[in-house]
Amino acid sequence: MSGVLDHVMMRVEDLDAALDWYGTHLDYEEKGRWEADTFTNVFLGPEDVHDDGALLELTYNHDDRSYELGDAWGHIAVRVEDVDDAYEELMDEGVEDYRDPDSCGGSYAFVKDPDGHEVEIVERDHGARWSLDHTMIRVEDADEALGFWTRKFEYAEAPGRWEADSFANYFVKPRDVAEEAMAVELTYNYDGRSYELGDAWGHVAVRADDLHDYWETLMEREAEDYRDPESCDDRYAFTKDQDGHEVEIVTED
Repeated sequence: MSGVLDHVMMRVEDLDAALDWYGTHLDYEEKGRWEADTFTNVFLGPEDVHDDGALLELTYNHDDRSYELGDAWGHIAVRVEDVDDAYEELMDEGVEDYRDPDSCGGSYAFVKDPDGHEVEIVERDHGARWSLDHTMIRVEDADEALGFWTRKFEYAEAPGRWEADSFANYFVKPRDVAEEAMAVELTYNYDGRSYELGDAWGHVAVRADDLHDYWETLMEREAEDYRDPESCDDRYAFTKDQDGHEVEIVTED
């Protein structure tokens, strides 16, 4: 099915440490790997991840570079049945105590991986344990951001909208997709602040049944022509949203 979120990519400085952390604490297993001369990509997820579920892509560049997190990307979120039990389990395993459930009103919590990427823990009654529930990005104009995902990708607003005194969260995902599919959380702060992308986060990826047909549709809908299929050896392509977040277009294997 075209439009399903396939993965979210983030960069790590020590691949072995990152693989150990996600394997030990979130029970992730390796789903795929791409070894190039200058970098390595590893795809991870729970053993029983849903067909419409998204994977985590870790990118390791072989030149020992370091990265800046920036604040335009927020976090990934993973599903559990009970956030208190899950957080206690992580604490027992030696994960750093970052934001416990009590500090978050009892409904969610946060930890960090070895590279400082924030991982939210949310309670859900669906999906494999620790599977990706959403990826949060910060946007400077909520109307433009919602328009980007609804017009370019035909996404619909998913349950979970939260409009507070100083900010709002909006969740979007493909129409008629399985509830186990990952969503994008758009966070909009009302104070007009701007954000830095940094380079520790890479992109979210959207599946397409046919890469070239999907790309042509995006171009007809005036998506940014950032990296077209031809420039990517006809294997994938990239566009950007209004805030510069990269969106990869991939085909299913």
